[in-house]
Amino acid sequence: MYYLGIDIGAVTAKAALLSKEGSFFHGLVIPAGYNRKKTAEKLIDQIITEKQISRDHILSAWATGYGKKAVPFADRTVTEITCHAAGAHFLLPDTGTIIDIGGQDSKGIRVDPRGRVLDFVMNDKCSAGTGRFLEVMAHALETDLDFFGNLADESENPVSISSTCTVFAESEVIGHLSAGRAREDIIAGIHLSIAQRIRSMISSIGINDPVVMTGGVAKNHGMQRALSQVLKINVTVPREPQLAGALGAAVLARAGGND
Repeated sequence: MYYLGIDIGAVTAKAALLSKEGSFFHGLVIPAGYNRKKTAEKLIDQIITEKQISRDHILSAWATGYGKKAVPFADRTVTEITCHAAGAHFLLPDTGTIIDIGGQDSKGIRVDPRGRVLDFVMNDKCSAGTGRFLEVMAHALETDLDFFGNLADESENPVSISSTCTVFAESEVIGHLSAGRAREDIIAGIHLSIAQRIRSMISSIGINDPVVMTGGVAKNHGMQRALSQVLKINVTVPREPQLAGALGAAVLARAGGND
């Protein structure tokens, strides 16, 4: 028997299965699409097919994310903040602070030793400091986003990206290209610019070490390195960081089912 967590984000939709014993989970990531209800149904159908189980094997399903209200089979909806805290704590029990960089927003979450939220802050008004910002920059630099971290590794002299607006930052990047700056140095500067924005954002809630990075952007090791450099703390990325929200929903569903 299993507990299911569904995280319908702005860009991707995630599902995570947690066993009744709480010792195993299986995850899935697909594009969010425009029809969130259809996406939710696709998630559950695909994940039970992969695990060769039926819907009857799911004891409870909890949903989170932008599209959580569109999950027709959810027994309960819960905030992304609470789910990322629970998911990160499940993956790395000593987590003190979570930095979640998603496609359209970024979050800082400070948690207690049990993974409960102590304080949080969000950037959901501007795409700068998010996965969307990186996508725009990758397009401007005519490179694949998957290689951004690798290219940043090759930088010897990162440029300074001072603009805090995505549109102006793109113009600034084009200006650096016109000035003959190496693409690797520009990419490294972009990562550092995001890291500095994140540092400013989370400074208001304080930082408890260890710091854990979740969300899709956590798969970019260049971003992990830039955050570690700017924060002067070793930022850790757990396995399957993109599934932290969905996993947290499954963890909470299990806890609720065991009350």
